[in-house]
Amino acid sequence: MASDVKTQTDILKKLGIKALNEMQKEAQQAILSNTDIVLHSPTGTGKTLAFLLPIIADLDPENNAIQVLILVPSRELALQIESVIREMGSGFKANAIYGGRTGQKDKIDLQHPPAILIGTPGRIADRIRRENISTEHIKTLILDEFDKSLEIGFEGDMKEIIYSLDKVTRRILTSATKLDKIPAFVALENPTVLDFSSELESKLKIEIIHSSTKEKKESLLDLLDYIGNEPGILFCNFKDSIQELSDYLDDRGIKHGCFYGGMEQKDRERVLIKFRNGSYQLIIATDLAARGLDIPELNFIIHYQLPPRNEEFIHRNGRTARMNADGTAYVLLYEKEKGPDYLRLLDLPTINSSELDPASQKTKQKWTTLFISGGRKDKISKGDIAGLFFKQGGLQKEDLGNIELKLDCAFVAVEESKAEQLVLDLDNSRLKKKKVRIKKV
Repeated sequence: MASDVKTQTDILKKLGIKALNEMQKEAQQAILSNTDIVLHSPTGTGKTLAFLLPIIADLDPENNAIQVLILVPSRELALQIESVIREMGSGFKANAIYGGRTGQKDKIDLQHPPAILIGTPGRIADRIRRENISTEHIKTLILDEFDKSLEIGFEGDMKEIIYSLDKVTRRILTSATKLDKIPAFVALENPTVLDFSSELESKLKIEIIHSSTKEKKESLLDLLDYIGNEPGILFCNFKDSIQELSDYLDDRGIKHGCFYGGMEQKDRERVLIKFRNGSYQLIIATDLAARGLDIPELNFIIHYQLPPRNEEFIHRNGRTARMNADGTAYVLLYEKEKGPDYLRLLDLPTINSSELDPASQKTKQKWTTLFISGGRKDKISKGDIAGLFFKQGGLQKEDLGNIELKLDCAFVAVEESKAEQLVLDLDNSRLKKKKVRIKKV
């Protein structure tokens, strides 16, 4: 049973949101008054809140079973939605389950079923087969980033799940781009279609940067110098390319993180934490980072290697120029390379990398991330952590950055020059009743 269920006004106040955008208002009204909805809206426009607000308003606080199932293509998106629901403080329980975490954790979470269950299709289908999930009370199904789930091969699992949900009365399908055709197995009946897929196009600038060499690494350095110390993503097509570029940037002292499918989930999560808190300003990534990640506003993205299809090009570009902000997508192209058809059709401005002037740098504070071995389950709050760093660590307010509190641990951004001494001073300190380890990530 939900305790202390909050109103939408309470939720928006807690999130620090003064007003919903037009897409969110229209989506909310449509979801509350229709059974089947298709929502096309670019990455970063607030789709998650657009569907969560109306479905939470419609939950039954007396029902202790799963009422809403949200299917997502990636672990990161599952965790992001779970985090948003927790931050909303709605009074309803939500859990995310996904491949790569232990089955024991799933069983513990599902013993006391959440009102909202989020998961990847493979893991959800497996748990339904094992009868760890009851579908008896699931009335709402949300297929978030549906096109991505199809692309990465989840169609079979999604069919199996949808066919098992015989009590569903509302289906919500979201996508960052317009879908040409929705497969019959989704079973949408005369859906209401909300199309906001082109509303941010005018804010995005795309420029081709020509490299005089096929390898392009030196031109990449010219481009990074030109951009300056700003947050962005460098996209590659392959894991091997990421490793090669990472070694090259390491040798030149350029801090960055890597993000691709073959990494351990824990390592991927820590890269995103360090990116969010400013310890990294640059991530080198595959298309796994093109959507569904909880990361801050990006000033730029760079296509070091172009994707074969226009759809992924669009999704990558959607990581910048979000929520009506400006942003630039740079295409780094060997000067003798033509590029794919979709690029040639755009008729883009071209600049030689040798003509780029380095940015006039404003000195930015450099952050390092520290790990703390205690979290929410230990009744530790962000205020407790800040107090420890101010009182015992001797930090000034400007030397303490973002604090991310997890169930069993926390991550804290601190001024880079003070990190080593803080570890020496604070390791094995007490937070609430727990003695915690503190170390650099």
